[in-house]
Amino acid sequence: MRRSARPEPGRYPYLDNRAGTEPGLLPLALAHRGFSPDGGENTMAAFGRAVDLGFRYLEIDVRASSDGVVMVFHDEDLDRVTDAHGPIARRSASDLSGLSVGGHGGIPTLEAVLLRWPDLRLNIDIKSDDCVRPFAELVNRLSAHDRVLVASFSDRRRRAVLRLLERPTASSAGMAVNTLLKLLAPLGLAGPVARIAGVQALQVPETYRGVRVVTRRFLRSCRAGGLQVHVWTINERAEMDRLLDLGVDGLVSDDADVLADCMAARSAWPQGSPRDR
Repeated sequence: MRRSARPEPGRYPYLDNRAGTEPGLLPLALAHRGFSPDGGENTMAAFGRAVDLGFRYLEIDVRASSDGVVMVFHDEDLDRVTDAHGPIARRSASDLSGLSVGGHGGIPTLEAVLLRWPDLRLNIDIKSDDCVRPFAELVNRLSAHDRVLVASFSDRRRRAVLRLLERPTASSAGMAVNTLLKLLAPLGLAGPVARIAGVQALQVPETYRGVRVVTRRFLRSCRAGGLQVHVWTINERAEMDRLLDLGVDGLVSDDADVLADCMAARSAWPQGSPRDR
C-alpha cells in the first residue's frame, strides 16, 4: 500500500496509527457507532462486533443522564432506538442502562466502554452542554487523554471540554472552524487557524450542500498545516478506495465490515489487530 506523508501526531498519541515499527501513519478506520447492521447502535454489542472485525477506532456520541453520568447515545430523545420516550437527560443512568436499544442491551456508560476495551480509541462527539464537565472529569480520572478525540458540531462546547482536561487531548473542528478552514486552507492558513482553534483533525463530509469539500488541493493544504482529514460517512467500497487513493487520513463508516475488508486488502490494519493475525 502506498503511504503518503501525513502530519505527525506529535503530542497526540490518539492520531498515531502505525503498522508495527514502520514509520508511516496508516489511515484511521472508524466504525460509526460500532457495527450494528441489525440495530443496536452505540451499544456494547455493536462495539464488540467492530472490535472483532479488527477496529481500533470507534466513532461514538455521548450525552449526560439526569444524575450526571456520561452515557453513549446519539439522539436527544429516546424514541428512535428504544421503546422509551422523552429526553435522555430526564432519566438516571440506572434507568437508561435498563432500556433496550434495538434489542441489544441497554445504553452503556462511557466509563464501561473505556474499561472494557483499554486499547480502543474513541472519537467522541459531545452532544450536549450538560455533558461537558462530567466528560472531562471522567477522562481526567481514567487518564484516558491519549485514547479519545474530542469532537462536537459546536466549537464552543468542544473548547469548553478542552479547557477542563488536564493533559493535551486530540480534537477535531466543529462546524464554524471547518467552514473557516475550507475557505482559508488553500491560502496556506490551515496551520495558524488550527493552532488558534486547538484542532488537529477535520472531520468532514465529502460534499456539503452541493459543494465538494474533499479535494486533492484541500487535502494538500491541510497536510501542510499539520491537520489530518477524516471523511464521513462512507459506506461504498469504491468510494472508500477512491478517497484513500486521494490521500484522506481516515474514513468513518456505518458498514464496518466493508471498511474492514477495504483496509485489509490495502494492508492498512495496524499490527496486532484481528485482521492482522
